[in-house]
Amino acid sequence: MTDALDPSALDPADMREQYRTAEFLEADLAADPMEQFARWFKEAADSAAVVEPNAMIVSTATPGGRPSSRTVLLKHYDERGFVFFTNYGSRKGSELDSNPYVSLLFPWHPVARQVLVTGTATRVGRDETAAYFRTRPHGSQLGAWASEQSSVIASRAELLARYEELAARYPEGEQVPVPPHWGGFRVAPDTVEFWQGHENRLHDRLRYVRDGEAWRVERLAP
Repeated sequence: MTDALDPSALDPADMREQYRTAEFLEADLAADPMEQFARWFKEAADSAAVVEPNAMIVSTATPGGRPSSRTVLLKHYDERGFVFFTNYGSRKGSELDSNPYVSLLFPWHPVARQVLVTGTATRVGRDETAAYFRTRPHGSQLGAWASEQSSVIASRAELLARYEELAARYPEGEQVPVPPHWGGFRVAPDTVEFWQGHENRLHDRLRYVRDGEAWRVERLAP
């Protein structure tokens, strides 16, 4: 019986990267996780090596615990948490409506850093959704109407036909209404871990944990 895979294919077990970075110590941390996130987010954005520093992996789960993940763009953050926008009828939207617990992962591998967040998601207000929707390019506004995200479609042609129909109805320069099925989620964090890679896999992992109205910090073994 022949192997199904090409025997000359790369072996991922042989792929290794030695991270050579400075130590990340408790004394380096900001007073709260959102301030610390702002520091690292700026450094990631300032690095030419990091593409789309606001890209994050959002993981949700059904009430029965079956997980799913996808990459989503962070659109706002402040002391209340992290905000992204989506079709509420999508898989992640439906799962968050029935199970609000969520995790976020910012994979800034070129600078040997990750930020991992766990928390609870709630919908943002319609005013906040509308304000953000107005900043989106015209084509992206139409796309929010054209795509019934996560639903099965017959072909790409079907999707494009729907888009062209909307483009004719709302030409460039004409205001596109905010879809009622589309909006934001805000993730209020319970934990925020800052991961800094090091040689020999002796990584630094400092995690903020919500403790009432305050935060405590704990160091995790790598």
